[in-house]
Amino acid sequence: MPIRTGADTKTCAWQTHTSMRLRSPRAPPLTSHGPSHSASSSTTFLNHNQDSTTQLPRYPLPTFRRSPSSTSLTSEYDDYDDSTACPTPNPESLLGDGNQLYNINLAAASKSVCSFKTYVNPDTYIIETLHEHDDADLLVPWKRKIYRLSPLFTFLAVAAYFLYYGYRIHCTVYAQRAYHKTYIMAWLFIAAEGCVACPALLHQMYQMLSIRGRRRPKLRLVGKNVPTVDVFITCCKEDVDIVLDTTRAACAVDYPQDRFRVVVLDDGKDAELEKAIEDLSQEYPNLYYHARIKIKGVPHHFKAGNLTGGTDFVTRVDGGEGEFIAALDADMIPEPDWLRAIIAHMVNDSEMALVCPPQLFYNIPENDPLVQSLDTFVHVMEPTKDANGVAWCTGSGYAIRRQALESIGGWPVGSLAEDTFTSSLLLGSGWKTAFCHEALQYGTVPDTLTGHLKQRTRWTLGTLQTALKLKFCLYGDLVKGMSFFARLSAFVFAIDAFFKIFLLIALLTIPIVLISGGQLVAYSSNNQLRWQIRLCFASLMLTRLNEWITYLPSGYRLAQRDTGAQMWMAPFHAMTIIRSFILPAWLGGKAMAFSSSGSVKSELNERDPKTRAPLFRRLKVILWDCDVYLHFLYVLFVLAAVVYSTVMGFKESLTVHRLYIYLLTHAFWPPMLWLLCITACCEPIKYAIWPPSMPEREELLERDQKTGIARPKEAWKKQRYSKKTFWHEMQYSGVTIFTSVVFFGAFFV
Repeated sequence: MPIRTGADTKTCAWQTHTSMRLRSPRAPPLTSHGPSHSASSSTTFLNHNQDSTTQLPRYPLPTFRRSPSSTSLTSEYDDYDDSTACPTPNPESLLGDGNQLYNINLAAASKSVCSFKTYVNPDTYIIETLHEHDDADLLVPWKRKIYRLSPLFTFLAVAAYFLYYGYRIHCTVYAQRAYHKTYIMAWLFIAAEGCVACPALLHQMYQMLSIRGRRRPKLRLVGKNVPTVDVFITCCKEDVDIVLDTTRAACAVDYPQDRFRVVVLDDGKDAELEKAIEDLSQEYPNLYYHARIKIKGVPHHFKAGNLTGGTDFVTRVDGGEGEFIAALDADMIPEPDWLRAIIAHMVNDSEMALVCPPQLFYNIPENDPLVQSLDTFVHVMEPTKDANGVAWCTGSGYAIRRQALESIGGWPVGSLAEDTFTSSLLLGSGWKTAFCHEALQYGTVPDTLTGHLKQRTRWTLGTLQTALKLKFCLYGDLVKGMSFFARLSAFVFAIDAFFKIFLLIALLTIPIVLISGGQLVAYSSNNQLRWQIRLCFASLMLTRLNEWITYLPSGYRLAQRDTGAQMWMAPFHAMTIIRSFILPAWLGGKAMAFSSSGSVKSELNERDPKTRAPLFRRLKVILWDCDVYLHFLYVLFVLAAVVYSTVMGFKESLTVHRLYIYLLTHAFWPPMLWLLCITACCEPIKYAIWPPSMPEREELLERDQKTGIARPKEAWKKQRYSKKTFWHEMQYSGVTIFTSVVFFGAFFV
């Protein structure tokens, strides 16, 4: 067991767990054994002699055996067809002696100073509490106090929208009865509004559940008595210098070198990288290189398969496997206290299976035109999920308890989002997960539009694949241990991914409704029209206020920009879902292949001011090859529809009052969704014409000339906005002012 009582036999922490279903006892509260180090921090020792008999619930799991030639878990089911959650098949276990297979240099390995075989009593672990909030550096006190009101204002905004939306439906039904006609365009417009608003409403309703607030302390594991950790760096055809920067930083983290090892898991089997790691291992004896065997015809399961290969590999290295596994993406440079921060939460609670920090980036261009920052997710959504006890693994920087991983049968396969799949299975088995809201790693976003599109569509597809395999977390043996909040969270995010199709339909509906000339807003009396305007105004004002409060942790600018990015990305998400899940092969349906974001290259070099392709080539590749011409045609279609609708209003209206009513109930009903849509769809076009300029990656880093260790410069760790963003905000301010004018005008017209 990962954490033992004093009465336990002194079995080494590195030894293989013989029972997958063996669960750790519930850890008691921290017990202080000394005075605080300072006013803002306290030191505690773990004491596990109490409550040692409490066991987590056990659920039926597939049985697994250990192959005679491998210590990894392999399924007893011979007819495995990649349709269920089970451990990745290990083709390597079929190929004889493991030392020959992995080409382990045992002589070199024995030179390393490794104490994995040395048992350290968990009672001696020391945890220091640095602050009562782990995000103290990210959220200043005044913002934290206001942010506590977020569930309240979210409730008010959602309630106002439902009241407005429901009244719109009521007025349409009443108008049909009064005038004995069907307002088809009004119904289509209502449906379009609902589809556009639904994803945001789902997340807002989930946000309301975090009214209890989130209180996770900022912890550090101090001293030399620490558990053993296997650090995996997963890579596949990324630039060698990027992988080496991550590797050096991982090897140099503040953690006893004899208690952790770093393994570079190279799925691209790059000879140059292998040589570089071999040379670097002379400086860091706890560094290893591993490239798994891929047998033709046997599914290798992408990143999950790579992790499985590494999980099996460390069992053959001197000292055996560690108690915990920590994983980094190839480009994610960890901060020095990375391991001490996340492992502290693991040893603090023996039921904690996984702890994950946010993914932050240092190469996001000014103004973030493609909205590549994950700040909305890691600073708003993940803390909300963590407050409800359902934090998801975000793919890099996390630590997982090896015993917990084995209890779910190993790394799950069959989904491009193996990270969320793993955390969902852990929650379904009764384990806990946590989000450590600290800046502990910095990586790179794709520096090309093609790389960005592949990354985001892969995430959407992986989320849906996971949801389908787990039956949307509504029922089944794999989710028996999930709490209500965990099931609701999984369902909300899955539906959000699926709604990308309906969002696309809604975007197409808006110009069709406008060009048809039909009335968008139905009413049977002027009083009904006035109340629709008033409720629309109230909903918009509360929504804007709620956006400001809810996005305090990530920055207000992201609020509307993130919504706009969802709009222009909708065609790509929708086509990915349709091709992968709906269309048959003979109609163009095909499964999406995995490609790591860092391995996606582009000849455009659009962000390099010295080598970027000329304008004509950029337009050809981005507009035609990337299908952005669809956005261009959409913008033209919407503008034509608005112009046509406006001209028809002037033609058919005999008085100023009738013209005002016509324009208001057709193209200019607040908040003028068509304006928000064309602004959003112009973003990839603007990107093709005026791509952002970025310096060379080396200029973003501070490199120690002696050790070669590089870390991002402080200035590049933060998002940068120029004065150009003022025009973006002017649009939303203009819409708000226009709605206010219509609101006050309704009292006099």
